[in-house]
Amino acid sequence: MYGILPRVLPPGLEALTELALDLRWTWNHAVDALWMQVDAELWERTHNPWVVLQHASQRSLEQLSRDEAFARQLEQAISDRQRYLTTRGVGASQSLPDASAPIAYFSMEFGLSEALPLYAGGLGVLAGDYLKTASDLGVPLFGISLMYQEGYFRQAIDAGGNQREAYPYSDPTNLPIQPVVNEDNTWVEIDLPLPGRTLHLRVWQANVGRTRLYLLDSNHVRNGPVDRGITSKLYGGGSEMRLLQEVVLGVGGCALLDTLKANVHVCHLNEGHAALAVLERARRFMHARNVSFWEAWWATRAGNVFTTHTPVAAGFDAFTPSLIYKYGRAYLADCQLSLRELLALGRCDPSDDSEPFNMTYLALRGCAQTSAVSRLHGAVSRKLFDRLYPRWPVDEVPVRHVTNGVHVPSWDSSWADALWTHTCGKARWLGESSSLTAAIAQCEDAALWELSANERRDLVRYTRERLAWQLGLRGESPQQIAQAAEVLDPNILTLGLARRFAEYKRMNLLLHDEQRLTRLLSNERRPVQLIVAGKAHPDDELGKRQVHAWLEFTRRPELRGRVVFLEDYDLTLAQCLVQGVDVWINTPRRPWEACGTSGMKTLVNGGLNLSVLDGWWAEAYDPAYGWAIGDHGDDADDAQSLYRLLEEDVVPAFYERDARGIPVRWIERMRASMSQLAPRFSSNRMLRQYLEEFYAPAARAFLQRQLHDAHLARELSAWHAALLSHWHEVHFGAVDARLDGDHWRVDVPVYLGDVRLEWIKVELYAQAQGEQPIACIAMGAGVPISGAIGGYIFTAKVPARRPLDHYTPRVRAWHAEAFLPAESPLIAWQR
Repeated sequence: MYGILPRVLPPGLEALTELALDLRWTWNHAVDALWMQVDAELWERTHNPWVVLQHASQRSLEQLSRDEAFARQLEQAISDRQRYLTTRGVGASQSLPDASAPIAYFSMEFGLSEALPLYAGGLGVLAGDYLKTASDLGVPLFGISLMYQEGYFRQAIDAGGNQREAYPYSDPTNLPIQPVVNEDNTWVEIDLPLPGRTLHLRVWQANVGRTRLYLLDSNHVRNGPVDRGITSKLYGGGSEMRLLQEVVLGVGGCALLDTLKANVHVCHLNEGHAALAVLERARRFMHARNVSFWEAWWATRAGNVFTTHTPVAAGFDAFTPSLIYKYGRAYLADCQLSLRELLALGRCDPSDDSEPFNMTYLALRGCAQTSAVSRLHGAVSRKLFDRLYPRWPVDEVPVRHVTNGVHVPSWDSSWADALWTHTCGKARWLGESSSLTAAIAQCEDAALWELSANERRDLVRYTRERLAWQLGLRGESPQQIAQAAEVLDPNILTLGLARRFAEYKRMNLLLHDEQRLTRLLSNERRPVQLIVAGKAHPDDELGKRQVHAWLEFTRRPELRGRVVFLEDYDLTLAQCLVQGVDVWINTPRRPWEACGTSGMKTLVNGGLNLSVLDGWWAEAYDPAYGWAIGDHGDDADDAQSLYRLLEEDVVPAFYERDARGIPVRWIERMRASMSQLAPRFSSNRMLRQYLEEFYAPAARAFLQRQLHDAHLARELSAWHAALLSHWHEVHFGAVDARLDGDHWRVDVPVYLGDVRLEWIKVELYAQAQGEQPIACIAMGAGVPISGAIGGYIFTAKVPARRPLDHYTPRVRAWHAEAFLPAESPLIAWQR
């Protein structure tokens, strides 16, 4: 239900509203011609159907309402959309125990389109791709976020080459969203209690094909000026404003679930910003089922999934205990919790009263399952979080990984779309994508080289137009603006370097030796051109200096037309770059790039990657697909590796041509990269992996824990409380070991005290040493020890090919229905 629309359309055109409000147009371009006919100028300027529809002249709309050809096109578009919406998806019913129960996906930002500027960078773009993929696969998932009046900043470069920030207001009437309304057509509102007042939140809705994005908005006339500004700027304000935004997302998001009567089994937290949802979900379950807070915590935690994106502790949101108390006082009273109990959930060391409250730690403790975003990031995260699981081996810290992927239809060029459609069919990204490899591997050399040429030509044309526009805004002379039409060449090797200007991303690594880079770009026999884009955070002076350095470099007379800096890096610019560059360069300081998805977006378009072995490229790289920059841990050495690769491998491979003028070695890499990597790093694979490995177990466990008045949740809560009370009683006696043929027989006395036998597991554990892998052997309980309280002899046999001193007995908490050690990290080792 949309509520009241801003304008009434002439008879016969009403369906245009339905099309314009469905953000499926961000990746399905079959109806672009319709919007061109409504208002060609507006369409070319905005590529936003909602803006076109709201601002087109009434005369134009009246004429179209009488145009029979347009009516047939509109009918076809509506029929196509209806077919898409009603076709059974392949994603949910195969994996989830209740396919009708939706998954709630919480994220502070969503990057769906420039028409809805609610994102800052990769985190939001990933979330946007996730929603689009859920729509394509028919997964019952919807997003929850905030409706920012200004969003993230827009970048402008002044005449001196310095970054300036602007915060344009996003007028909701120009955004493809509508109010969420009740049955009586009144706006749905959420009320949250804050100290001394009530925060009133309006709710907006964006349609994303078969799924929805709900946006919470504090810009309500019933709120005070400060509270109206909570959803003003993405990541804006100080610590208290950040906490308030996270209250709106986590607490307000859970309140929205109840208001919508959404029968949610799984809540997925995309980063720690939404961590307060785990507390609010437990509180609401507590009241709904008449259980204690900790019983509700055990019930709901099973249905919570957390994805961490941050590879360094400095990136976690943390708040002072006094600030948590200020906004959590009523919560403590309602849940009958002490402040120390609450703060312990967000502290590494619960006994350290000076430690701040960390949202990532809260998410880890409040979610039964945690995922990192690449294989390498999983290893980094396990080391980062090992202090939360004391005495556990790093390899057993409960963080798995699902490597990110990209929504391919959002990033492919029209040329790539045509090639993939011809080769693999129209439904290629609507289901299982691994079968695409063999088909695309059959593409002929000439077809791939023509694809590359067409994409490069389009990128050069776009770059010239955008550069002329930004020079005009900067106030440059007409002569300089006219020269924008002469930059770049559609027939020479084109490199792309675009991302956020943060220190660890080393955006200026390529500038380490400016003379060498100049020689590379200005070579007349084998010329190279470079397009650079990216923003520095408003408070990042180092990043701003790096932006300035690139602007200065582009002004070298000998490089005129060979290097361009395009300002205000956004989704539209990113799409054009990944569709047209020959090589995508990425230079992070390993292992600080958790995943990085920009290079994945070039895959479908035939672009090749030249990157440090960090994030996704660490698991994707093969010499057949692209190039790896040396990981020397030193900027100077890494820069030398980058230059050598460009000079000795990349440039020669591009310019070595056969008799047909085709660079055969280059095309071989294109074909291998497209066929092997594009399906593997698509969001289809990513979402299906979450479904099978995370959502399905979470949904089953949550359903099980709420049955019979939450009997299992109560049992688990009591089990863990009893373990905590008596764990100090667990200790070991002396190990007795002897050879038994080709095995060691190991007997160890274990004294459990009042810890019951069925509550634990005893194991022999050995770390990896040399060629010997990690080993963990269950020990069986033998006869009770006479005269001991809870004493047993535990026995195991292990192969004698490994020294006995490699093994150490341990006792760990055990319950068949618990996620371990995530939900109980209790463990004891023989000393």
